Amino acid sequence: MANIVAIVGRPNVGKSTFFNRLCGGRDAIVDEVSGVTRDRHYGYSDWNGREYSVVDTGGYVTNSDDIFEEEIRRQVMLAINEADIIVFLVDVISGITDLDQAVAHILRKTKKPVFLVVNKVDNSNRIYDAQEFYGLGLGEIYCISSITGSGTGELLDAIVKVFPKDEDELEADIPKFAIVGRPNAGKSSLLNALMGENRAIVTEIAGTTRDTIHTRYNKFGHDFYLIDTAGLRKKGKVNEDLEFYSVMRAIRAIEEADVCMLVIDAERDMESQDLNIFNLIIKNNKGVVVLVNKWDLVEKETNTAKKFEQNLREKLAPFNDVPIIFTSVINMQRVHKVLEESMKVYENRSKRIPTSQLNEVMLEIIENYPPPAIKGKYVKIKFVTQLPMHYPAFAFFCNLPQYVKEPYKRYLENRLREKFNFTGVPMKIFMRKK
Repeated sequence: MANIVAIVGRPNVGKSTFFNRLCGGRDAIVDEVSGVTRDRHYGYSDWNGREYSVVDTGGYVTNSDDIFEEEIRRQVMLAINEADIIVFLVDVISGITDLDQAVAHILRKTKKPVFLVVNKVDNSNRIYDAQEFYGLGLGEIYCISSITGSGTGELLDAIVKVFPKDEDELEADIPKFAIVGRPNAGKSSLLNALMGENRAIVTEIAGTTRDTIHTRYNKFGHDFYLIDTAGLRKKGKVNEDLEFYSVMRAIRAIEEADVCMLVIDAERDMESQDLNIFNLIIKNNKGVVVLVNKWDLVEKETNTAKKFEQNLREKLAPFNDVPIIFTSVINMQRVHKVLEESMKVYENRSKRIPTSQLNEVMLEIIENYPPPAIKGKYVKIKFVTQLPMHYPAFAFFCNLPQYVKEPYKRYLENRLREKFNFTGVPMKIFMRKK
């Protein structure tokens, strides 16, 4: 499970540059979830095999000093509550400011690991200047330059050392399903419907944050963990702090799950917020089942469901090989089908195709429809194998991997889906030099 590292500090100390450096220049995963970011970024990366999420808690700060301080204090409290590790970024050029003092005062009281990182240290004179930050009383200082990257390796080495150990992980071979979606789409009703009054549930395990609960579900021949979380909300429904919390929780639930049940409201159709959650599930390579809830409230004509589904798949494209189930959770309509489909998707995600079978099927397909020649050069794909990953990923070995473009990779992906059934699961195709 990914640990969450939060970056705090006053404006203009280089938080965004530092964020991009930690995420290896990768795009923030939820950089534009509507109503959430206002300069807040969330990214995903790894160092020495340990995965972590990074949150830049930057954000709406106005120009008046007292509001400034209040705002920073709120951001720091947010980081303390939600993150596993806090990176406090300061600026060697301006030295210690009153705002830095205020942040340090709060951080000295937390039990969570705090790393005091002095930014813009790009010459030896500045290393001497940085020593004054020991005065903040937060222990060791780490000197870095987020522009050149110097010092960040040592910092990350130190950070991953204090990541909590994974011993208290949930039983590994039991599927983990997360219920995600906007509030009022029917997530809690789904949870209650699945649990029922005759709860044959073993235990409730408090999750990683105060509001992510893992519940063991063990009946009707199914055995899995349900991860329940506060939903993603639309702008203006709630103040921005709660907004940020709920997004952090949904992100955490998605990261922990094997399969996500995305609940959307039939009366409102698929909105941009739902698509954001869907894309987040795909970027994290998780299985997905889409539930169109409150179907009982929609006026029906012939083919209503068919048209709705067609429209939905167009919105989800290019990855629309997903199960779509029309439910009315309140009336217990097709709730068991949701479980059955989620289990199928889980099995698809953990499926291993023997290499001999893969080559037998795929090489013939490739021979009948080879990659298009580029600049008179022909790509010859000789061998294919499935990579040992948590989700379906395949390596195709060929003479000129750089000439195989996205459309052909999509063609290969579609054939793999067709022949081996990977419904509900994102897939990666890699071209490798043989």
